[in-house]
Amino acid sequence: AAQVSQPTVIRFCRSLGCEGLSDFKLRLASGLSGTLPISHVQVTNDDSMVELGTKVLGNTASAILQLRNQLNRDMIDRSIDLLASAQCVEICTVGQYTAVALDAQYKLLRFGIRTGAHADPALQLLAVGVLGAGDVVVVISPSGRLPELLELADRARERGAAVLAITASQSPLARKADAVLSVDQADEATTQVPMIGRILQLLMVDILTVGVAMRRQPAAEDTAARPEAPGRPVDGAAKPALAHMRLQGS
Repeated sequence: AAQVSQPTVIRFCRSLGCEGLSDFKLRLASGLSGTLPISHVQVTNDDSMVELGTKVLGNTASAILQLRNQLNRDMIDRSIDLLASAQCVEICTVGQYTAVALDAQYKLLRFGIRTGAHADPALQLLAVGVLGAGDVVVVISPSGRLPELLELADRARERGAAVLAITASQSPLARKADAVLSVDQADEATTQVPMIGRILQLLMVDILTVGVAMRRQPAAEDTAARPEAPGRPVDGAAKPALAHMRLQGS
């Protein structure tokens, strides 16, 4: 044992540019294992099925490592605070990212947060049109440039709702949002890249929902400790959600 206090260890780790001891261990293990640099390998028609599988998995793992290195701690905290205190959350996206919106809806509902998920532009405007202060609109867009989603962000701000965007860092949508979780995935005309983008978005949802569970756990425990009022059930949704949550990656 080093026979030093935990704060001393943490200060040492941060002096090396790490978030803490866990981050230091991860970076040290990565260096010792000789991890390959983050890269993207093109899949070709000449690849065997084994080569195809290796490239798809390798590209996905590489993108996840890149996302980890680009995480913004302040923005993550801000995003979690918005969701944890939200009265109502509306999650809006288009196309293949509907699966990400539904995954986020399912997880937030388990915490007792009123949550909707919409991929239809007309329904999105209707849902946002009844929001107000204390509500949150989560906009999921890999490019952050779709006119209908930009209009949606403007409408939400006009209603007094906060906008949380999961999108490209330098996009118009990012500039309109109150909090941004950046996912910068290069667009390529290959079949596996959209899958990588969706996985990165799902990981962002996992980060948010685990954070919300941690934020809401003390409140749930305090509520459960109080006697139940007549005709009003105790809201202990956050506590079992934290205890039994199984994060999904599909």
